[in-house]
Amino acid sequence: MRTYSAWALYAHAEYVFKESLFMSLYTLLGALEIGLIFSLVALGVLISFRILSFPDLTVDGSFPLGGAVAATMIATGHDPFFATAVAIGAGAIAGYLTAWLNVRLKILALLASILMMTALYSINLRIMGKPNVPLISEPTIFSVLQPEWIPDYVARPLILVVVVVVAKLLLDWFFSSEIGLAMRATGANERMARAQGIATGRATLAAMALSNALVALAGALFAQTQGGADISMGIGTIVIGLAAVIIGENILPARRLVWATFAVIIGAIVYRFFIALALNSDFIGLQAQDLNLITALLVMVVLVLPLAKRKFLVRKKGGA
Repeated sequence: MRTYSAWALYAHAEYVFKESLFMSLYTLLGALEIGLIFSLVALGVLISFRILSFPDLTVDGSFPLGGAVAATMIATGHDPFFATAVAIGAGAIAGYLTAWLNVRLKILALLASILMMTALYSINLRIMGKPNVPLISEPTIFSVLQPEWIPDYVARPLILVVVVVVAKLLLDWFFSSEIGLAMRATGANERMARAQGIATGRATLAAMALSNALVALAGALFAQTQGGADISMGIGTIVIGLAAVIIGENILPARRLVWATFAVIIGAIVYRFFIALALNSDFIGLQAQDLNLITALLVMVVLVLPLAKRKFLVRKKGGA
């Protein structure tokens, strides 16, 4: 009887260990998956905030726009690849309209983005026809591309790695082209760029369209990984994108755009790992509803650390 009890206890302990190990791997891959999706958001935010110097809050509307368009089209029988392409186009139009309000109607950039973000809330509801569109049994990009011998929680991050790498390489190539350099010059010094014959208005329109197209792509992929689109899925997206950019810039400071795009991708992944660590640490006591609080605190810490580091170096030099 004792032998049986000891063996049962051992078997139970082994089962718990394997189960916890599996859950840890599942959580890790889940964080990587979401981090890769939001790295596309970070790339879009990098274009608007860093390259173009345009404070764009349209992101909070174009992210769910991409999800709403893709989910609605897939649910009505359209090909998931075509639906994702249309979602990218919808995001580009949203970004273009934000820039148009600023460039053509001379509305303050921040106010123009707020107006578009507000309008997109109603537009997204119109597109979906209801607060959410489920994709539980519908085909997605991931279900189509997933090999049968690979579990879905492993296949999705692998597919997303390919998507993000392709997006990064295309962006690096584009911003080294004549059009891309014109956009960078517009963001660096608009008056000087105009004096050099660059159509700064067109450059702003194109850059904002590209930025929000990337964000909409992230929204479309997010909806397909999470099993549907929801009207509230875009809340706090801009904060996440900025957090990824700031974290990436602190981890890997770089002046060359090739390294800057790589840094924000790393920043988005690190950000999601921090979030997963906080939510899965029992001793902290945080729950899913604390996600926005964690995000705000993490961004504050990231913003304060560089200043504290500079003060420390100044004091160190003064003491020396």
